[in-house]
Amino acid sequence: MAARRRSSPPAPAGELKELRLRLAEAEEALRAIRNGEVDAVVVASEEGDRVFTLQGAERAYRMLIESMNEGALILTPKKTILYANQCFAKMVRCPLEQVMGSSLRRFLSAEDRTTLRPLLLRADKSGTKALALLIAGDGSRLPVQISMRPQGGNGFNGATVAMVVTDMTESRRTEELLRALTHRLVQVQEDERERVAFELHDNITQLICAVVFRSQALLDALPAHDGPSRKKALQLRDMLGAIADEVARISHNLGPSLLDHVGLVAVLRDARTEFADRTGVSVKLTCMHFAARLPEDAELAIYRILQEALRNVEKHANARRVTVSLRQRGAFVQLVINDDGIGFDQDDAPARRIDKGGLGLLSMRERANFVGGTLKIKSVRRAGTEIEALIPIKTR
Repeated sequence: MAARRRSSPPAPAGELKELRLRLAEAEEALRAIRNGEVDAVVVASEEGDRVFTLQGAERAYRMLIESMNEGALILTPKKTILYANQCFAKMVRCPLEQVMGSSLRRFLSAEDRTTLRPLLLRADKSGTKALALLIAGDGSRLPVQISMRPQGGNGFNGATVAMVVTDMTESRRTEELLRALTHRLVQVQEDERERVAFELHDNITQLICAVVFRSQALLDALPAHDGPSRKKALQLRDMLGAIADEVARISHNLGPSLLDHVGLVAVLRDARTEFADRTGVSVKLTCMHFAARLPEDAELAIYRILQEALRNVEKHANARRVTVSLRQRGAFVQLVINDDGIGFDQDDAPARRIDKGGLGLLSMRERANFVGGTLKIKSVRRAGTEIEALIPIKTR
């Protein structure tokens, strides 16, 4: 005899009505989340359910937030996402209803969590910013800038945090293009320097030397009793000799041919001596010994930065003493140049970057960036200037 299957008893009409009502409420809540109409979120915690109100939740404000091309978040002190706009959901490639109520940690690497944790704790009313990589739902990574600022307590022991998340993909691409352009510019500049140095050394200098010899021959041909003429000829010869020396100095500075032969330290010492002898400014140079040579482009960048810094001292600083130190700091070579000159207001620095002699501060920064380094400038009016360049060590 076949077993008869027993059917479940029908649910009472009141229970079915209640279930339908709860289902309708859930669907309405999901619709409100998708449309950005949520004014409060209930978050379960160890202390019980907490209600978080979203301040400024007027519809016009929500429409503005939703129309942003940047992600917007509000977090609990424990980094639970109370609110997120559609743009952020698109960034992390997750449905908005799955983003809200989840932890921000879900979308960050362990390294970025460690970086952001102290920034979130120290963030004041003025806010703070950090760069990070968002981990999307499909595993892809998106470079972003996170701007964060604490808000009111909002029904919880501790302040909530408001965040604006900016997609940096296009900015990174632009930076890479600018870096490539800078590299090309620096290379073209060096090629032109070498060409001009060659022309000066092989053509102009030889012509000037020939004129010096002719002026000496003219001086020797003048009669001994013609004192005024001999004096003028002697002055002419000395002036031509000074011009030859100056052209040789310019040629040498344009193309540091000794850099490959005697090394960076020797060339820096030569630049120090030449500058001190010519200007009368005291220059103290301290260089550590490196176990191996640096790459050519790194050595050239350090030399050019020192050149430009000394040029600025000569033109603008009105300094009496300059100190230069070159040493290793971890994975970097550190070049520090200090002067006791008049200094300048750094807020006005952009207007001074380009002068008649070169690209000034901008040129030094480009030189450092060219080899993957950084350059910092500290200056106070009437208190001197400090320039610090950090160049990554990649020995030959």
